[in-house]
Amino acid sequence: MLPKAHKLTSSADFRRAMRKGGRAGSATMVVHVTARTGTALTGGPRFGLVVSKQVGNAVTRHAVSRKLRHVCLGGVDKLERSHDVVIRALPPAATATSAQLARDFDSALDRALNRALKKM
Repeated sequence: MLPKAHKLTSSADFRRAMRKGGRAGSATMVVHVTARTGTALTGGPRFGLVVSKQVGNAVTRHAVSRKLRHVCLGGVDKLERSHDVVIRALPPAATATSAQLARDFDSALDRALNRALKKM
């Protein structure tokens, strides 16, 4: 479970991260990264998940979400406090292992961060 300080909860924050930040994809997910510019930053990097019905039925979606939340916990130390990350799961994520999801997240996150820095 992600602590509340590391969760994206506002739909406006999801929209901002998906539209204004850097984006990179892999076989199992698309990662969107943006930096918050507010003067009072609370919490650490925040993560949001999008796991649609294209991934599978409810049981499959919840299993993918649990795996992705665990992957996000590993990414907390790699990011600055100001980063917001949205992970959009793709249908192949339903059959991916946790290790494969972690590898895909790491590679996509690095590329998305580079693209986000170029936009700034």
